[in-house]
Amino acid sequence: MFKLFILLGAINAGLSVVLGAFGAHGLESKLSAKMMDVFKTGVQYHIFHSLGLFVIAFLADKFPTSSMLSWAGWTMMIGIILFSGSLYVLSVSGISKLGIITPFGGLAFIISWLLIVIAILKV
Repeated sequence: MFKLFILLGAINAGLSVVLGAFGAHGLESKLSAKMMDVFKTGVQYHIFHSLGLFVIAFLADKFPTSSMLSWAGWTMMIGIILFSGSLYVLSVSGISKLGIITPFGGLAFIISWLLIVIAILKV
């Protein structure tokens, strides 16, 4: 589990940097200020939760029998995809109905952090 979540954290951290640079240099003149803010929010949550995957990896290495940490990692990945992914697509496509997906990603983030808390309290 350690290696998997380190790998996922590193891939997502790198991807968030690439997307942040793309937004700053490739989209700034193409998106409205509001949509640029939406894109930036996606990048911010993406990088924060990429770091969260590293936290999960190190905790999983320290507490290898905790299945809650595995669940936390996968739930965090789902949050990145739903929350940040929906904001990226919303900002460049303008399809406002995608905003319906974003709260589910936020909920996945909250659940993943709660799972970490529960896992640590149980060990």
